[in-house]
Amino acid sequence: MTRAIMIAAPRSGGGKTTTTLGLLAALRGRNIAVQAAKTGPDYIDPAFHEVVTGRSSLNLDSWAMTPSLLETMLARSAEGANLLVVESAMGLFDGLFGPKKSRGAPSDIAARFDIPVVLVLDISGQGQSAAAIAHGFATLDPDVRVAGVVLNQVASPRHLSMAREAVLAAGIPVLGAFMRDPSLKLPERHLGLVQAREQATLEELLQRLQSRAEESLDLDSLLQVASPLNAQDRGELAVLPPGQRIAIADDAAFSFLYGHVAKSWRQAGAELIPFSPLANEGPDDSCDACWLPGGYPELHAGSLAAADQFINRLAAFSRTRPVHGECGGFMVLGRALEDADGITHPMTGLLSHETSFAKRKMNLGYREAILQTDCALGTRGAVFRGHEFHYARVTNPGTDSALALLRDGNGNDLGLAGGYRGHVSGSFFHVMAGRGRDAA
Repeated sequence: MTRAIMIAAPRSGGGKTTTTLGLLAALRGRNIAVQAAKTGPDYIDPAFHEVVTGRSSLNLDSWAMTPSLLETMLARSAEGANLLVVESAMGLFDGLFGPKKSRGAPSDIAARFDIPVVLVLDISGQGQSAAAIAHGFATLDPDVRVAGVVLNQVASPRHLSMAREAVLAAGIPVLGAFMRDPSLKLPERHLGLVQAREQATLEELLQRLQSRAEESLDLDSLLQVASPLNAQDRGELAVLPPGQRIAIADDAAFSFLYGHVAKSWRQAGAELIPFSPLANEGPDDSCDACWLPGGYPELHAGSLAAADQFINRLAAFSRTRPVHGECGGFMVLGRALEDADGITHPMTGLLSHETSFAKRKMNLGYREAILQTDCALGTRGAVFRGHEFHYARVTNPGTDSALALLRDGNGNDLGLAGGYRGHVSGSFFHVMAGRGRDAA
């Protein structure tokens, strides 16, 4: 049976990802079949997981997914693995205020499936006070089991001794400690870490993280605290495929396709056929649907505007078959995109809106979308859950009909969003899971 462990922290930026990557590499170095997963809406960290493990890393979300779907995705995450390492998003208990156990918090998943938590504590600027934080996290929710801590950003042997002894005195095991090393920080940009596929020196960094984990973590104890995972594949699909053969834009500008969505499409028998707009490729004509995921088109707007074959082939495809764009894909489906330097680039024009990355406004949060028309996502009235995370905004809404009615994670009405025209649809909304139909 697969065993599982969750790597969490009190906050974002505390060292979860570097700890997870080092641990995965070190365990794989021991010839352990290790698999990773990520809680919450996140495209970037799973791509790093996949580089280390050679296996697809799926997302797990207690708000977007029904309990049955969540269990299915957890079971599929563990397939063929001796150990599943779940990396949490944000802080361990961060999420919506309700509903209880379905708030989108990593702690929901740890509690529901009795996955022991290893807490990564950034102890910079503190000593014995680290024990109070560890004790608070270990006792806040009796259904969440904190199996131990890893101390991070340790400044000196004396600093380590102060924090370690205090945490041990609080009755919490210390499973490792990392000395401060600014050179091991992963590079970032406006939506998070720079993508794994864009880092030329990633292999070298991963080797260093592996060496650090082997030297600084108690790997035997970490393996011992992992618990058998009790999750069954209920056969559920996150999202139905938009076609039998789906053309997927896939390059540095279009990379935000959820692994659990792609796996659901394949489980349903669909084929995913990648193409690269940045290489001036269009969707394969044998496909019956096209999907433009999110990504970073704002960083490649000039290249996309010059990709004439991509634009022409996509336009021809859209005359007879559905094309859908999420976030960055939605921006490219519009008439124009203004980049960070204020230069406006013509886009495909398959929808009439215009967007800008120069006039930034952050949009972040869970979303529930109710379709206002039939499209690649589903039929009118279908309900989906997912999220938005973008800095670009619509500067000209255009004349297309709205695609969906949006609500936030607390059920507040956000109004109509996105657009559709003919077979083409899109919005800033990233879909994570279907949730049936609107009761109205």
